Amino acid sequence: MSAHTATARTERTQPVHIGDHLREWRQRRRLSQLDLAGDAEISARHLSFVETGRAAPSRDMVLKLAERLQVPLRERNVLLVAAGFAPAFPQRLLDDPALTSARAAIELVLKAHEPNPALAIDRHWNLVSANRMVMPLLQGIPQRLLGQPTNVLRLAFHPEALAARTVNLAEWCSHLLERLHRQCQATADPELLELHSELKSYPIPARSAPLASDNVAIPFKLRLDGEVLSFISTTMIFGTPVDITLSELALETFFPADELTADRLRSMAAGLE
Repeated sequence: MSAHTATARTERTQPVHIGDHLREWRQRRRLSQLDLAGDAEISARHLSFVETGRAAPSRDMVLKLAERLQVPLRERNVLLVAAGFAPAFPQRLLDDPALTSARAAIELVLKAHEPNPALAIDRHWNLVSANRMVMPLLQGIPQRLLGQPTNVLRLAFHPEALAARTVNLAEWCSHLLERLHRQCQATADPELLELHSELKSYPIPARSAPLASDNVAIPFKLRLDGEVLSFISTTMIFGTPVDITLSELALETFFPADELTADRLRSMAAGLE
């Protein structure tokens, strides 16, 4: 653990006034007090009093401001506790009976996506589940890099993992870093900040040319058994979660970007029968 991360975690565990939390999130979203007050339908004067500790917000007010600021559910609980209220959002383990239908939905999507690869990840990009088409793409990667938890971003950047076989490494990893950067800005999660710092330390070349004009999305081009497989990807999340674990899950689905890749995936799937 880096000194920066240790400090950040220490700061997050120290009691902080609700006003300080709100100001931090407002500034992170680049909103003025007037902007936020207008969105929350309160006066800028009252918001100023809340941020400085001269007024105590109600539970509903905390939740309303958190909603307008797009604060993640995990951090909304932090805001509530700082304001003297009980947490509102549960955090269950994925095998909790209450999440049975959500787990079934995840596995249904992963299975239905075959013969194309798809996987589910948690908020730190650790692998939660995957369909049968993912592991064949990871052949040859040292087992120590596939241990628990398997971090899919680390696999993408590590020179002994997928980075060695990614044809368009510069543009693909730049895309992933930009995504992670946006996630760091949105959540201020110390572990994600540490992961971002680690990934930037890997020897990834800079982009040397703009994306080809015939591309509609940044592809993921992977060399496998002498062929180059090309994918485009989508990200799926649960639309209305009120559980922290569920709110932080994402499904990454990959589609063939050309006919060669589609044919190769069908052949690979047939070989797994």
